[in-house]
Amino acid sequence: MPLPTIDKNHLPRHIAIIMDGNGRWAKQHGTTRAEGHEAGAKSVRAVVEACRELQNIEALTLYAFSTENWRRSQGEVETLFRLLSKYIHLELDEIHQENIRVTLMGRKEGLSEQALADVERCESLTANNTAMTLNLAINYGGRGEIVDTARALCREVEAGRLKAEEVTEEMFASRLYIPQLPELDLLIRTSGEMRLSNFMLWQASYAEFVSMQTYWPDFRKPHLYEAIAAYQARSRRFGGR
Repeated sequence: MPLPTIDKNHLPRHIAIIMDGNGRWAKQHGTTRAEGHEAGAKSVRAVVEACRELQNIEALTLYAFSTENWRRSQGEVETLFRLLSKYIHLELDEIHQENIRVTLMGRKEGLSEQALADVERCESLTANNTAMTLNLAINYGGRGEIVDTARALCREVEAGRLKAEEVTEEMFASRLYIPQLPELDLLIRTSGEMRLSNFMLWQASYAEFVSMQTYWPDFRKPHLYEAIAAYQARSRRFGGR
């Protein structure tokens, strides 16, 4: 598949991806859901490499595990976290060498000791890296993030450090899980679905949404370029004319 032409001087600063379709890919290929997730992990590497090559992409957020995913079978949940640990062990050194910072966006409560230790090791080792941020949404839900942010502001009001009328959108945004990320420019969902699925509800307010028919395990550099080309073809007016 040839690479679509994109303007490398007009790249989205922050790209987020809802990595969807592992199970349907597995069914299509006559294999197990676990093998579908394993294949999807290879796409993570390909997309991180492609974003890093473009250099001007400051952040890539990947929807790795939602708060709703706990409803899946215990075996599938264990597979997802096993793959997370495997990916970290295999890729962390190279991620660090590429000067990529890793952050966790989500509730740490509920994660296993192993998963929490793996993620915290990533965050600690890469904390001072500056080339790009790889933000992993794990045990994450957009509604939950908004509720947690509101609770944090309520505690400040109760403590007398803040008045309710002083709360602004900018202040609210500064209390989100990872407030230092650039504004979300491009949100990609694979497998052809058109839902946000409780992902980055606050941040996606003015992001450009691109739905792609490709299942996540088949997603590679040309697909990323295709999504960026679609983003670049749009006129972003942010409510203006």
